[in-house]
Amino acid sequence: MVTKFKVLPYLACCLSTIALVGCGGGGGGGSGTLAPPAAAAGYLPVVISDASSEDWALIGVKITGIALVPQGGGSNVSVYSPATPTNLNLAELDQIGEILGNLSVPAGVYTGAVLTISANPGDVSLTAAADPETGFAGTPGAAIPSNQIQIQHATGTAGSLTTAVNVRFESPLTVTSGQNSNALDLEFDLSHPAFLVAHVPPAGNGNTLWAVNFNGPVRHHRIADVTRLVLRHMYGSVTAVASDNTSITITRDFPTLPVVTPETPVASSQSLQILADATNGTLFYDVDAKAAPVTLMNFSSIASSVNGKFVRVAARYQQNGTLVATRIWASTSFNSVWLSPEGHVLHVNTTTNVIHVANESGGSVPLTVDANTTFYFRTPQRALADATPIGTGTSFLANHNLVRGFKVHASVVDPLATPLVAETIDIETADYEGRLSNATSIGFDITRNFFNNVDDYSVTLPYISSATANGKDASGNTILGYKWWDFAFPTVVNTGSNAVNDFVTATSGSVNFGGTAGVLKSYGASFAVWGDAANTTGWSAPWTILMPSPIPLGAVATGVVTNPGVSSFTMNVVHGTLPATVNLVTTSASASLVYQIDRTNGVVTVSPVDITTSAGLSALTTDLVSGVPVKAYGVPQADGTIKAYVLVYYTGAVKTTM
Repeated sequence: MVTKFKVLPYLACCLSTIALVGCGGGGGGGSGTLAPPAAAAGYLPVVISDASSEDWALIGVKITGIALVPQGGGSNVSVYSPATPTNLNLAELDQIGEILGNLSVPAGVYTGAVLTISANPGDVSLTAAADPETGFAGTPGAAIPSNQIQIQHATGTAGSLTTAVNVRFESPLTVTSGQNSNALDLEFDLSHPAFLVAHVPPAGNGNTLWAVNFNGPVRHHRIADVTRLVLRHMYGSVTAVASDNTSITITRDFPTLPVVTPETPVASSQSLQILADATNGTLFYDVDAKAAPVTLMNFSSIASSVNGKFVRVAARYQQNGTLVATRIWASTSFNSVWLSPEGHVLHVNTTTNVIHVANESGGSVPLTVDANTTFYFRTPQRALADATPIGTGTSFLANHNLVRGFKVHASVVDPLATPLVAETIDIETADYEGRLSNATSIGFDITRNFFNNVDDYSVTLPYISSATANGKDASGNTILGYKWWDFAFPTVVNTGSNAVNDFVTATSGSVNFGGTAGVLKSYGASFAVWGDAANTTGWSAPWTILMPSPIPLGAVATGVVTNPGVSSFTMNVVHGTLPATVNLVTTSASASLVYQIDRTNGVVTVSPVDITTSAGLSALTTDLVSGVPVKAYGVPQADGTIKAYVLVYYTGAVKTTM
């Protein structure tokens, strides 16, 4: 059994992103302001986002509805219910937003949401990544047959099955009449231990079945600054150019999933207006002509030729709800604009200057970086930086400026050429994750080792400057300088003059299991920014999430001892000789997440256990006896104990693969 480590970053989690309206950005302008909503309604950006998963190339889901729960009672308010749900790939939405449409929402105060997901056989599709982590139960690059996917908690009749996910907001969400409101971010964690559980039933002819559980790995994440949201490149068909040439209107298109060759569009009824950046210029690429890009301050020069064409658009939101294009690619063929590698970086070979980008088919696309390849880092909150290259040529690959796990969207010089040569590479998220060490007042080291050691890296990240604006706190005040938090407590953000010293202290703990299991160290995920005052020509860390360290599969040594606020037990791990104490927080709103995974008669059931209640804690105490298999995820403490964020324990036929 090999333990896995994955991340739950800032917009972490396991679903696609639905940015329904109004994010940020500067620059641009023109006549593209949204028409005001009805008098009793306001605009609400609704966002669903995911974290990186190296095991999956495709996690396809169909979202059939989103409803808001009014404060004080009353019927839920439906805000999203498409006639034909689009199949969305969660694996492509690592910290970025997929725009589905612009909606108005009745004014009011809301305390929660209900997300409805289609749960018929085949409605959830899974394709393994080309190079998953060691110990992954699936076959690399293979699609999982629908009869091997078990969607938990499905209700309804055959052909109309759905599963409903209830989300309680961290704080009430207010929608103001006639205004753009704070964005709503519903988070699902792809790496959550109870999300995808693989098991091999005795009567399954050796086939691995996958239990998909949407209840539990979802939560609400408050977005303090919507101007910083990075939007996924969108596809569409141009239907009109404004009479003043300041904007184009597109009808949204989505690629067919699973992908086909050549790729074909799935048209929607959603229409979006997109402005040219009248201040900094929009780069326009004619894919068919294979010409150099031209800079547009408006669309007058292409008004007669772009109508009816397929486009791919890199855009950002402004505060008034308008979309401004940073770059646009256009072609008469959908396949030509779609055939632009998008995904997580899988390999970087600095000797051959070839990178591999994971694709949605369970494979990867090799891209050659040459002297003319231009690199961008998406920074929608700063319009000029968003459109300015951060590097050019093969030298950018040196010093781990591009590593496995970064989310990119590339464009190629010629989509029909062999090999493909990258013309531009948009770095949408720069995610370093791994073991944290050598934290000082200046920066820290982060080290990651992979099965394929060509992907290994160890980098030193300086903290951003203490004068750099870094989002806002819960009261709306601007945060300056570096910040960090524990992944299970995203609202408890450590900021200010003591943040760095506290981070150094928090990453100094360790737990010794003895034997070949050895010492458990601190792990984290740090998203990097380019060109901060602290490092003007490289990456700096604006924030870090202290992650649960990868604890090997183990078994209970001694049972639960209950104390006010904290209960504990001890566990042994595979290849370890020393037991360790695991602490479970039982305080409401801060409690460790506990899941019982039971397999009886070949059926797996995933059940959350609420240990903040006497009934839940009693059930855990009864079940968690010596010898019960457990999987814990936690942070090592200075006293040698483990603070558990998630605990999974197994009952029934416990021969389970994680």
